[in-house]
Amino acid sequence: MAVRKLVRYVAGAAALLAPVAAQAATRDAAAEAQALEIAKRAIAFRSVAGPGNATEKLDDYIKSVLVAGGFPAADITITPVDDTAYLVARWRGSDPKAKPLVISGHLDVVEAKPSDWQRDPFTAVVENGYLYGRGATDMKLDAAMATAALIQMRKAGYTPRRDIVLAFSGDEETRMKTSALIAEQLKNADLVLNIDGGGGRLGEDGKPQFFTWNGAEKTYADFELTVTNPGGHSSAPRPQNAIVQLSEALARIGHYRFTPQVSELTRTFFREAAKQKSGELAAAMRAFAADPADQKAIAVLAADPAYVGQIGTTCVPTMVSGGHALNALPQRATANINCRIFPGVKPAAVMETLKQVAAEPAVTIRDVTEGSVPNDASPMRADFVAAVTRAMAKVRPGVPVFPSMSAGASDSMWFRYHHVPSYGASPIFIKESDDFSHGLNERTPVDNIAPGLDYYRSLFTDLSK
Repeated sequence: MAVRKLVRYVAGAAALLAPVAAQAATRDAAAEAQALEIAKRAIAFRSVAGPGNATEKLDDYIKSVLVAGGFPAADITITPVDDTAYLVARWRGSDPKAKPLVISGHLDVVEAKPSDWQRDPFTAVVENGYLYGRGATDMKLDAAMATAALIQMRKAGYTPRRDIVLAFSGDEETRMKTSALIAEQLKNADLVLNIDGGGGRLGEDGKPQFFTWNGAEKTYADFELTVTNPGGHSSAPRPQNAIVQLSEALARIGHYRFTPQVSELTRTFFREAAKQKSGELAAAMRAFAADPADQKAIAVLAADPAYVGQIGTTCVPTMVSGGHALNALPQRATANINCRIFPGVKPAAVMETLKQVAAEPAVTIRDVTEGSVPNDASPMRADFVAAVTRAMAKVRPGVPVFPSMSAGASDSMWFRYHHVPSYGASPIFIKESDDFSHGLNERTPVDNIAPGLDYYRSLFTDLSK
């Protein structure tokens, strides 16, 4: 994710798992019912980019819920952008000089074709303990719980010291244009809670195993490689062939591995994640955390798709195009290299490395990245770490809590670009076998709602008072 020099923090990595006295969660049946109802109604809006995008209508619905819950209509804005829109709702605090706390998420979802699903993806269904529908995991249930938690807090008479700003972008799954606009508007924030990141893992037996919060994400980048030749008739081959030259360059890039890296956050992740694993993988995690140059550990982690992206920058060819006729020498061949860059590394440095690795003078390379900006890790701030650890201890006593780095992109990127610390902090717990985000038959256990509301209420209160 993006940006920021380390802010002073009192506790280091050891504080992440500091014992916190578990407190009994307070059940609120009305709030739980409201959260589920909001989620079901939200799923019914087809908030997908393109014709018929219903994101603005979904924003209107969320606004009506907030107004009914005590938010002044004047403090809620919905801003149309192209075929989508974004919502910003402000709960004004008692100290107008205090920087606001932002709760960030998105209401758009990826496309879902009903003909491919077992159930209509835009008709929410609760069945066998699961909420089914597009957005059940990513991330309409989280949006519903955060909304219901804020309403619950208002009804209980809580007054925040700093403003609490609820911000829902409308194209996080595609261009992130609204994401960038929101971050620009709220760049004076103290910190951001991104409820579209982090989360807990359930074992296949349904028992909670661990919870991670996202304190960093890799920078997304696309680089276009091009080779051009004069071309000619295929019956008269020439020593230089654009497709061959590009192919050889791609093969070299495909075999190249960037030097592994660790940060304070990823080192802590590997140390703590090793406690949840066993055998060779656990040993490799511990060894890599101790020495990121340990070749045996690197080999084990690089061979695992779940962890290769955690040990450094990765670049892979994703698209190729070449030639213009079956019976002609190619005049042009192009390829796209998609990179996920370790926080703190500049895209320009990665592009220069790719150029050197390609080792083909005929290849030109340019940065064609859209909708992404470089971002560093967020600091491991003591106030956030303590608040998230305390909130989780209240609802999932004894569950290990530690940081993680996301290999994907989220709205946090844009806030970090403006030097605003942002943390992925969703309380959703899910089995690995149940994770169908962006896939078919998306579903999430509904028993996340009760602890999720208490977790959000605790986290929002601690960081806004």
